[in-house]
Amino acid sequence: MVSRVIPVDPFDLVLFGATGDLARRKILPALFHRFQIGQFSSNCRIIGASRSDLTAEAFRAQTADAIRRFGQDVETTPEEITAFTALLDYVAVDARGEAGWDVIHGKLREDCVRAFYLSVGPPLFPGIARRLSETGIATPDSRIVLEKPFGHDLASAQELNAALREHFEEQQIYRIDHYLGKETVQNLMALRFANSLFEPLWNSSHIDHVQITVAESIGIEGREEYYDKSGAMRDMVQNHLMQLLCLTAMEPPAQFTPNAVRDEKVKVIEALRPVPQENIARGQYRGKNGDGYRDHAGNAASRTESYIALKAEVANWRWAGTPFYLRTGKRLRERVSEIAVYFRDPPHNIFEGFGPVHGNVLVIRLQPDEGITLKTTIKDPGPGGMRLTGANLDMTFADELPESGRPQDAYERLIMDVIRGNQTLFMRGDEVEAAWAWADPIIAAWQDTGDAPQPYDSGSAGPDDSLLLIHRDGRRWRSIGE
Repeated sequence: MVSRVIPVDPFDLVLFGATGDLARRKILPALFHRFQIGQFSSNCRIIGASRSDLTAEAFRAQTADAIRRFGQDVETTPEEITAFTALLDYVAVDARGEAGWDVIHGKLREDCVRAFYLSVGPPLFPGIARRLSETGIATPDSRIVLEKPFGHDLASAQELNAALREHFEEQQIYRIDHYLGKETVQNLMALRFANSLFEPLWNSSHIDHVQITVAESIGIEGREEYYDKSGAMRDMVQNHLMQLLCLTAMEPPAQFTPNAVRDEKVKVIEALRPVPQENIARGQYRGKNGDGYRDHAGNAASRTESYIALKAEVANWRWAGTPFYLRTGKRLRERVSEIAVYFRDPPHNIFEGFGPVHGNVLVIRLQPDEGITLKTTIKDPGPGGMRLTGANLDMTFADELPESGRPQDAYERLIMDVIRGNQTLFMRGDEVEAAWAWADPIIAAWQDTGDAPQPYDSGSAGPDDSLLLIHRDGRRWRSIGE
């Protein structure tokens, strides 16, 4: 079985913030990998734009070094890197001033896709969008790509969206969330909507609850200035976990088109009940010898959470009575991202005395090993009567799928979708605002009380309050790394 690579049309991609950390670690290596496998060819151009005073040759050398350091762990030849860097150019530009914009304009072609990737801080988004429009660099068919965060709250998200829409139509705006580019996230939609096995059972009559976990083993080192002003709720729940919740809970769209999919996601967010404080657990990791959150943040009085768990409820016909438990945190036991769907126990157990019979658990793993596992109950092999045990039906993508020899980073897929003009995996403006409208009251409530997050040990599963959150409902969290 051979994976089929579908080439994209010729493009000019202007990468703002081209010398920054995200560009070096993710964006440029992702573009190289797509070039390496033949998804685009030498008739495409990538123009780096930054305030750094570099020559094009120096930018090419920096990019070659980034590919060698941060690229995919696949065979790469010097000739491939040289061929890719030959596509690169560079312009020193002042994002807040006038310098460099005419140079960018002069380098762009009229007969190909134009895309502008803003790998810069959100405060620069409106100014760059305005200059792209006013200088004529952006055409009616151009695409603009934005990295999160999309605002700090509802008011700032609305202000940002309004500023962008002064110069670009919604169909030109690509708000990127790299979680949506993961193979398993997209397979969740295929699993639900391309298989008759699951969809009839995908409701509160058959599903007891859902757990969505994004656990990280690292701390906030390197992001401390941003993170201490944001916390886990703004950094992870309002966007990444919200997207996973939407894809799990959404109704089948009428067709697989960008707006049809995003319409259903917005409906999920709008159906979320307000979350009372008793259904929330907040934590902050502690460590020894200056290795705790407050040490890393440089703020001995910080009340910012590095962990949050909450119980969300979707108030519609499909999900009434089925809770969604969300949790995410820094410095936890392992790095794990997964969606676990717990089906209800069988209504009657005919195997009394032969072993436990529990409901099935469908686990969609996003990282570190992407795949899908279905926990089942079977007969324990061997003679001696009926004995029941649990067994997993496991599909690990690296073992089963043709792309396993060439892993695809989420940024690769998403950037190619930008070139194709496919917005399915990107957030729409009203979706971002609906998520903030749900998150803002949660954040405001604990800011009003002034309660500090509960300390938890680095390398643990989180604070004790998160256990109580789910235990009082007669359920338990999956062990991180289970």
